[in-house]
Amino acid sequence: MSFLRALAFFFREAAINTARGWRVSLLAVFTIAVSLFVGGLFLLVSTNLARAAAAWRGEARLIVYLRPEVPAEERARVRAEIARAAWVREMREVNSAQAKQRFREIFPGMADLVEGWSEDPLPPSYEVEYDTAQSDPRAFAAWQAGLRALPAVTLVDDDRDWLRQLEAVIALVRGIGLTLGGVLLGAAILTIASVIRLTAYLYSEEIAIQRLVGGTEFFIRGPFYAEGLLQGLIGGALALAALWGAFAVIRPQTGSSLLAWTFADRFLSPGAVLGLAAVGAAAGLVGAILSLRREQVGRVVEE
Repeated sequence: MSFLRALAFFFREAAINTARGWRVSLLAVFTIAVSLFVGGLFLLVSTNLARAAAAWRGEARLIVYLRPEVPAEERARVRAEIARAAWVREMREVNSAQAKQRFREIFPGMADLVEGWSEDPLPPSYEVEYDTAQSDPRAFAAWQAGLRALPAVTLVDDDRDWLRQLEAVIALVRGIGLTLGGVLLGAAILTIASVIRLTAYLYSEEIAIQRLVGGTEFFIRGPFYAEGLLQGLIGGALALAALWGAFAVIRPQTGSSLLAWTFADRFLSPGAVLGLAAVGAAAGLVGAILSLRREQVGRVVEE
């Protein structure tokens, strides 16, 4: 029998065994699907967050907030200190009225918060676009420290500060996803091992006959390995289908909200999709291998 014909036989037998014992097979497939869905969900969220962080980093700005009623000479001093840096690409002055109008446009539901004040609630500021590729980190930090030391300046806010915090959150999300997905995947492997082990018991007489007539280990174990592989592939396909379904349902409802960035900006890349399917197949195969170690197969035959 050629190798390809043997593989076709193995998967045909695996499909028959899975259909016959569909109740226990369903448990194994479901466990694989849940573990890969959880891992894929965390991967989808962290990937979209990382993509958003990269886009925001490219548009990072420095905002220098001024004290209200700053004298013109102090304002000019701040402006000159900002402009002296070689990495500054553009600088815009935003007065209190402009800041208030921008707040109303960005947060229409909270527009009342900036109304009814005796003084302007939002201070004037300079918005600075810069190119970090042209800046030395130490020189950039010293420049910011110099800006903070100016009497007219109340606060210097660098977008990269909260972007670093976001990157830490992304790393945490990925770590939680890997840990939780790994635990569930381990449970799935053990479940598949138990299912394959049960199937081996059911076919113990056929295994014994195959050994008596000189059947090779490859021929005896092949259908069981194929069964574990098949269950893993089915579980992976179900997990990916559930992920895509959740993505398709949520995406039209997100608009430009934060949820659109964290979940429904883009689906997983083709490489990630293939990777999840491969993990499911590998988990099923590992479960089958664990259940069919040589000494275990020998005990199945003897019993």
